[in-house]
Parts: sequence; structure tokens; C-alpha cells
Amino acid sequence: MLPVMFKNSWFPTVFDDFLNTDFMPRANTTAPAVNVKEDEKAYTMEFAAPGIKKEYCRVTINDEGNLCIAIENKVEHKEGSHKHHYLRREFSYSNYEQNYTLPDDVKRDEISAKVENGILTVVLPKMVKEETKQAKSIEIL
Repeated sequence: MLPVMFKNSWFPTVFDDFLNTDFMPRANTTAPAVNVKEDEKAYTMEFAAPGIKKEYCRVTINDEGNLCIAIENKVEHKEGSHKHHYLRREFSYSNYEQNYTLPDDVKRDEISAKVENGILTVVLPKMVKEETKQAKSIEIL
């Protein structure tokens, strides 16, 4: 009879025990979901950031003129009761940083951001296209 390997999330594999240690932390490559909306006045980007405070979010324009979004979760280790011993801990949040190329019609000086109800919202106002009205005389033949 051949041995059968079952993948069960409740029991870590031999490799998980070896690789997922403090010396070799598990890489987390998840990125927050992003919605991008557009209307006549602005582009609006919404980043899913549940449980993140505004102090941990950074919105900047870099030297190349790109929008940089950084969300950093600072984990505080608190000493608690030693009555409980975790067999497995999967609550983890990773840091996220991404650069976005801005459209040419964005007013870079008026970009705003806020964090509310677990969503980082970045508003990118558009430049108003001014229609130049020119008086013109039409020759009558």
C-alpha cells in the first residue's frame, strides 16, 4: 500500500514546521483590492484596508511624478495571559507599497486622501479644460 499525503489546513506539513519559523518568515504577497472610479471632476481610488488606522497609511508623489501608496501594519506584541497556547496563528497583515502612474490631467497639488470604515480613499482631481471662446468676424460675400 502506498502512503497517501493529505493536505489538511489543521495539520502543518513537515516542510511548514521547518520553513515557517522566526528565522525564515513566511512571505505574504497579498495586495489590497483597489477600485478606481472616474467622473467629470476626478478619479477616485479606493483601497481595502480593514482595521488599518490613518497613521499607518502614506500617500505621496515621488520624484518621477508617480502616486505612491503605502500601507504599513505595525504589529504590537502585548504580554497577555499565558493560559492559552496557540497551536497555529494565521492572523497576519503585510505591508503594501505600490506606485501608480498618474494621468496627465490630474491636479497633483490637490490630491486628497482619507481612511474611513476600512477603506483608504484617494481623490485625484482633474484639471478643468477651459474652452477658449474666440470672437470671429465672418466676411459677407
